[in-house]
Amino acid sequence: IRKRKPAPGKWSIHEHACHLADVHSVFFMRLEKLLAETNPQIVPFDPKDQPEDRLLNMDLEESLNRFELERKTLVRRLRELAPSDWERTGRHPQFQPYSIFILFRHLAYHDLFHAYRIEELVLKPD
Repeated sequence: IRKRKPAPGKWSIHEHACHLADVHSVFFMRLEKLLAETNPQIVPFDPKDQPEDRLLNMDLEESLNRFELERKTLVRRLRELAPSDWERTGRHPQFQPYSIFILFRHLAYHDLFHAYRIEELVLKPD
């Protein structure tokens, strides 16, 4: 049931959950780039650029464990930031302005979006 796609081109519960763990590396890389460089160019991330079955082939339990570990590491890293660090900016073609604060506000929204999609699929009567 976890791997059942609700429609062609739509993600299953499994894919949404694995994606949450999978994108941590994107947020870590962007954070370090924004801290190390002055106004760096940020490359958009699009999961459509990856093989279609990539997330389905990931181990769900390992992905959830990785999510927990990496989120703890990320939160520790964010707690180390100075107030001025949150204002550091970069150039993102889809979002202007783009700062560390906005990056992690997007992470929160991103998590909620996928959590909502998972719940929607769990509660779906069919």
